[in-house]
Amino acid sequence: MNYYLGVDGGGSKTLAVISDAAGRIVGHGASGCGNHQAGAQTAEININLAVEEALRHAGLGKEQITFSLFGLAGADREADYKILRPMIARMDLDPHAIVCDTVIGLRAGTRQSYGVVVICGTGTNSYGINSKGQELQIGGFGYTFGDFGGGADLAVEAFRSVIRAWEGREQPTRLAPAILEQLGYSSEEEMFHHFLDHGLRVPSGIAKLIFEVAAQDETARAILRRQGSELGIAAKAVIRKLGMERDSFDLVMAGSILTRGDSRYVVPYLEAEVLPAAPGCRLRVLEQEPVAGALLLAMERSGVQVGEAVYQQLQHTLSVKAANAVWIKD
Repeated sequence: MNYYLGVDGGGSKTLAVISDAAGRIVGHGASGCGNHQAGAQTAEININLAVEEALRHAGLGKEQITFSLFGLAGADREADYKILRPMIARMDLDPHAIVCDTVIGLRAGTRQSYGVVVICGTGTNSYGINSKGQELQIGGFGYTFGDFGGGADLAVEAFRSVIRAWEGREQPTRLAPAILEQLGYSSEEEMFHHFLDHGLRVPSGIAKLIFEVAAQDETARAILRRQGSELGIAAKAVIRKLGMERDSFDLVMAGSILTRGDSRYVVPYLEAEVLPAAPGCRLRVLEQEPVAGALLLAMERSGVQVGEAVYQQLQHTLSVKAANAVWIKD
């Protein structure tokens, strides 16, 4: 019996899943941050924890895994792979491969061999592969290096909008009472001074409040509008640099901001940037956990030709809703 291990190491959690060649899930595990850029030692511990849990759940040893595919946040440049290659090699799971988490996100969301993905979770990223097999990543390095958005940036935008409104530099916003309640402050002034006095960072969890008040708040809608436009600009750059303007392909939208947030406030602005540049592009919200893409790539890299039954099985088990309901904890 052949078994395949797929790992999705993200900024907030790491998921490991083992399936057989039919796509039936036999083991799964979850742990914390798997991004080495947030701490290599912590990422290594969490990746190992998730994999060991999946193996225990499956009742398998490492030697029984046919191929392992690690899709890791932060696997962006050669400097990253110099850290990741020995880290993953220490796990004694051969043969294996390491790719950026954008790659597994795309593979989970399309059945074509080429396409584009935009990710908006803790941060943002965009990746594409064209029909010739040429690949390109744009983004993933933070605001200083050209990105905008993801939970971390959106939280800061929400926080600073509340401060600016309190000071009179912007219009009043419903984000104010929502953020004050979540963070436990009685006033903007108290929050302002407490953050300054203690050097606090804005918690990324308040990003969800932007969606909660958006229907009644223009400030929140403007933040999400910018997010959608920025994601579209990144995807458009990938499309143009890979010469995909006349191709028919899927643009997969992945990450919690796109898959769990209210798409009405983000997706139309992404679409407005992309479709004029690539009319044959089909926007698809990722309906499976990206770790499904890691499993599919593990199978393919070991020589398996993935059939319809495998897609159906993974969709049934690893859809975002099903996986969260059964075993994936945020």
